[in-house]
Amino acid sequence: MYRSAMEKLHKWKRKRNRKPLIIRGARQVGKTWLMNNFGKNAYKNMVYINFDNNKQMESLFETDMKVDRIIMGLEIYSGKKINPEDTLLIFDEIQEVPKALTALKYFNENAPQYQIICAGSLLGVALHKGTSFPVGKVEFLDLYPLSFVEFMKAMGKEQYAELIDRGDFELAGSFKQEYIEMLKQYYYIGGMPEVVADFVENRDFGVAREIQERILDAYEQDFSKHAPNEAVPRIRMLWNSIPSQLTKENRKFIYGLVKEGARAKNYEMAMLWLTDCGLVHKVQRVSAPSLPLKAYEDIKAFKLFILDVGLLSCMVRLDPKVLIDGNELFKEFKGALTEQYVLQQLKTMDKIATYYWTNNRGSAEIDFIIDNGSEVIPIEVKAEANLKAKSLKTYYEKFNPKTSIRTAMIDYKLDDWLLNLPLWAIMHISNL
Repeated sequence: MYRSAMEKLHKWKRKRNRKPLIIRGARQVGKTWLMNNFGKNAYKNMVYINFDNNKQMESLFETDMKVDRIIMGLEIYSGKKINPEDTLLIFDEIQEVPKALTALKYFNENAPQYQIICAGSLLGVALHKGTSFPVGKVEFLDLYPLSFVEFMKAMGKEQYAELIDRGDFELAGSFKQEYIEMLKQYYYIGGMPEVVADFVENRDFGVAREIQERILDAYEQDFSKHAPNEAVPRIRMLWNSIPSQLTKENRKFIYGLVKEGARAKNYEMAMLWLTDCGLVHKVQRVSAPSLPLKAYEDIKAFKLFILDVGLLSCMVRLDPKVLIDGNELFKEFKGALTEQYVLQQLKTMDKIATYYWTNNRGSAEIDFIIDNGSEVIPIEVKAEANLKAKSLKTYYEKFNPKTSIRTAMIDYKLDDWLLNLPLWAIMHISNL
């Protein structure tokens, strides 16, 4: 299965002054597979250590931070010689042994020749428990579910993905119905690797849904197993409220929809836990679309999305017939699925910060505002071929951006001030 993150790992390996690399991401997005596959293909030798419920590793890192002693212990444990020139060290679920996280600092300072990749599904949660983190001594790579481009490649449609990457919309437009059909499948299947792998092999929507349900059940079990007991009910309520929040015309998150009378302070821990686990993406409103957008955040207004559009369609028990047939009853929720899909693709793009904008009266809203470091780009999202873009026109007249994007089930077209971008080509934004 093609993952674009693999190219980033090879780039990390070639770096002269590389530091230990930490792969961040929610459970079951493919971190372990990615590390092991990279190790097998890019190195002569590989030592894989899983820290989950591993008492020997706890003892090894508890004594001191002498690298030579730690390496000897890892060699004894794995039964393999660790040669820094051709051996990849993989530490999985590293948050389970906090001292191992601390040790990365000493590897970086005293033994940078060792090549180390780590992963931790609940890493962000562990850090809030007071874990000593090696700030500035490690590098990060964020891993998400498969993007639509990765999904197309997994489905054997590499040439379709290549057309988008090249920006050849004249040729791609000839196959737009095929792109639309694949996009509909992606709305239902999503990008969780296990779901995609099974669907590629069997093309069975029912089995895909069963796997998604198992993944959601596993997340619910994580709430009980790893979250503070007093926060678990609120985590569940907040998590389960997200689909209904996204179906509202104004998708701004409202605590009162989680529970009547709910206040932000009651759900701060639940919100932090879900975002730290990578299960939820929090998109803040900005009061003004100026660089840097971070400086104009409205901390009280935000939208919440989950990590995967397929899991969202599972949570609302979406029937695949409704999705494929374009049933009228589906229109209301299709907007939420489409916005989830677009946000999910934006998250996979490097060095892009994502926000949304409304005017002070709330009469105009831009679904997403992105900051690539040099300009602010507004993106209006439409579920179907509705080309009315009143909010985007209002935004353009007020702020006169260099680039404005409307994405919908439309053909590629560049007007004077507006780029019409098909939903199936949303990843083209990374090439602008």
